[in-house]
This record gives sequence, C-alpha cells and structure tokens, in this order.
Amino acid sequence: MRYSFIILTLLATLLQAKYTNCDFKNPHYKDICKEVTKRGVSVDYANRFLLSYFKTMQYDEVSWKYLQPSKISYHREKEKQANNVLVSYVPKMVQNLKKYKKVYDLAEKRYGVNREVIAAILLKETKLGAIKPTHDAFVVFNTMVVRSKAQTSREKWLLKMGKNNMAAIIEHCYKGKIAPNECTLYSSYAGAIGIAQFMPNNFGYTQSYKGKVADLNIMEDAILSVAKYLHKKAKFTQLIEWQKMPDIPKVEDAWYSYAYKHKDASFVYAKARNGKRYHCFACNKPELAYMKKYVQKIMRYNNSSNYAVGVLRLAYDAHKEL
Repeated sequence: MRYSFIILTLLATLLQAKYTNCDFKNPHYKDICKEVTKRGVSVDYANRFLLSYFKTMQYDEVSWKYLQPSKISYHREKEKQANNVLVSYVPKMVQNLKKYKKVYDLAEKRYGVNREVIAAILLKETKLGAIKPTHDAFVVFNTMVVRSKAQTSREKWLLKMGKNNMAAIIEHCYKGKIAPNECTLYSSYAGAIGIAQFMPNNFGYTQSYKGKVADLNIMEDAILSVAKYLHKKAKFTQLIEWQKMPDIPKVEDAWYSYAYKHKDASFVYAKARNGKRYHCFACNKPELAYMKKYVQKIMRYNNSSNYAVGVLRLAYDAHKEL
C-alpha cells in the first residue's frame, strides 16, 4: 500500500507539472519551441507536443524513403505521364466546376484566379479529393528533422522545412484547442494536407467559405484557399484570357521534347537565384510570352515546369468543354 501511494503521488505530481522553458536535448526541438512561443503558444503546450511519444518518438519510414533524391527524380520523370493520364479526367473537372459554381464565382471575383486553373490544381493534387492522404504530417516532418544530417544543401533544406512545418502544426493545433496527441493532420508522404495539398507553413493562405477556420478537406474551402494562395503568393490578379494563349497541347508536346533533350530545362527560367543556369524553353519567344507569365505564377504553387504546364493544359481543355 505504501509503495502504491508513493507511485500515485509521483504520477499526480507529474500530471500537475508545468513546463517553464524550452530546454530540450535536441537543439532543433529547442528552436521549434522558442519559435512557437513567440507566436503565442504556451510553453507548456509546446513542451507537451514535443515530448509526446506519439509525435516525436514516431517515424515515417515510407515518407523518408520517398523523400530521397532518387525517388524525387523518378517522380519528376513520371510527371509527364501523369499529366497525359489526367487529361481523361477533364470531364470530372467540368462536373466539379458546375457543382461548385457559386464557390468558383466567388474565387474569381475575389481573387482574380480562373476557376479552371483552380480545378486543375485540385485534380493534379488529389484527383479532386478522390485520393485520401494517410500519413501524419507532424510525424513526417519530425522524421525529416531527426534524420537530416544537414551535411548537404538538400539536407539543410529538409531540416529547415521540417522545423518550419512542425512549428506551424503546433501553432495550428494550439489555436484550435486540440490536445497534442489528438492533433493528427492527415497528409501525403511529403506532409501536404487536404484536397489542395497545402504545406502547414502555408496555412496563413487558407480561406473558409462559410466558417472562420478553413478545413482543407472540404471542397469549398480548398477552392478558395488555392485561389487566395495564387492571388497572394503569385500575384495572380487577372483572369487568363484564353484566346491569347497559344495552342497549349501543341506547346506542351514541344516542351516535353525540349526537356527530354536538355537535362537542366525550365519552361520559364534561364537562371536560378543561386546562380544555376537553365535551358529556358520560353525565353526570347514572343509567341509564348503570355503563357510563360502564367506558367511562372502557377510554379509558385509547385516549383515544377511540368506541373505548371500540365495545370494549364487541363485548365485549357476544361475551358473548351465549358
């Protein structure tokens, strides 16, 4: 009885304990804790999240495997094939555009982003919500942070991204008054959430159709969030005038041939911020200037030429069917 009393007393003391600092053995957790407390999250909540067995002692091996350079390269190579397959889904896009017409009307009016572009992005991300994410976003990013050695530029980038998104999730769950162990945001293997596949550190660009807080698993909120993101992040403010576009399917085929011949090819860029040079497909081609401008905007959503060209192709086809 005496030992049981002591154990119960210790448990009660632990349950009543309050965390007063961000003193973690893992320096990355210390950085995350300090960052979220700056944003108004209580130290106690941040500590409970970062000490949760179900959050920081769990690792997503599948996610880590698919985030390796060889798998990323394979995914990029398959993106052309994916774009071609999705063309057959254009009728589903048209159905979606008609079903949620009022929401798309609002998106165009408020943010100046074409409904067809929004629907094309939602199709490419999750086939308009048909693909259901199964990973825990926090565990995905925790795996990045713990496993990244920060020895290469890519590993440093993964570490930074992981920490930023872990902080964003903690802040999101705290504002939603959700207990750490109960705050599971289902995501892709890369940590992207909902129909629109937003990264947690971009939650500030989400927009709810009826409520105060957006739910990216709801189609209406996903539609408006994509529009708001492109409007704010990519300065997408004027609707595409489709008659000004070249023959997009023809241009798409020419781009794929060009990208196959040139290893470092970009549809829009001749030079990256870090100084790396690309073979630019649309540069110095006045007939592609209008398309180039919007490919560049869509690349702010996903920094891939194939992705952005594919989005415009799907949007163009949907516009013709409408």
